[in-house]
Amino acid sequence: MNIFVGSLPFSIEEADLRESFEAYGAVDSVKIITDKFTGRSKGFGFVEMPNDAEAQKAIDELNGATVQGRAIVVNKSEPKPEGERRSFNNNSRGGDSRGGYGGGNRGGNDRGGNRGGY
Repeated sequence: MNIFVGSLPFSIEEADLRESFEAYGAVDSVKIITDKFTGRSKGFGFVEMPNDAEAQKAIDELNGATVQGRAIVVNKSEPKPEGERRSFNNNSRGGDSRGGYGGGNRGGNDRGGNRGGY
C-alpha cells in the first residue's frame, strides 16, 4: 500500500520516517519529496508497505501523531483522477499565449526569411 505522510518537520530524514513505519511492519520504500532547486524538504512524503493490514495499522496509529513537535497527517495515497492531473503533452503551453516568434522587436532582418526588396 502506498501511504501519504504530510505535515512533516522539514528536518526529518527518510531513515527516521522509515523507522517510524517499520514499528508496524515491513517497509519497501520511503521518499520525502524535496524542492528540485533548493533540495529542501517540501514537508510531505510517501511510504510503501507491502502488507495492507500492517499499512492500515500504521495509518490508524500514526495519523495525528506528533513527530518533532508537529502533528503529522497519514493516509492511504490515492492517485489523482485523470481530469485533475497536469498534462504538458497535450499541445497546451500552460497559459503561455505568446505564439510563434513573438516577443518584441529584436532589430535586424525579420524571421520570415524576407530580406527586403523581393
